[in-house]
Amino acid sequence: MSTLPDHAWKILTTEQKDSLLAEGIFHGAPVDLADGYIHLSAEPQVVGTLDKHFAGQTGLWLVRVDLVAMGEAVRWEVSRGDALFPHIYAPLPLSAVTALAPLIRGEDGTVAYPG
Repeated sequence: MSTLPDHAWKILTTEQKDSLLAEGIFHGAPVDLADGYIHLSAEPQVVGTLDKHFAGQTGLWLVRVDLVAMGEAVRWEVSRGDALFPHIYAPLPLSAVTALAPLIRGEDGTVAYPG
């Protein structure tokens, strides 16, 4: 039995979120397109991802991705700090999104997870 989570999180800008909702699919942020896969974070990794890649940005959205629905497109690969991160090697369909909400951080830096 796998100990890997069945969902992960993607941080989107408002423009990227609007595109996902309008088109029903997300092909990736510029960094995703450059790397050839969509970067996701497991829940314990979200704060670190925010601090490293989104510091000072506003208007961000948190998207919960159903990794089971993404099937074979999901690969857990070593990344920041030698930790395993979920990457998807396919566009993200809206049908695999199980929660979507504005990203809210507490004064202590914690994240409020939707759904």
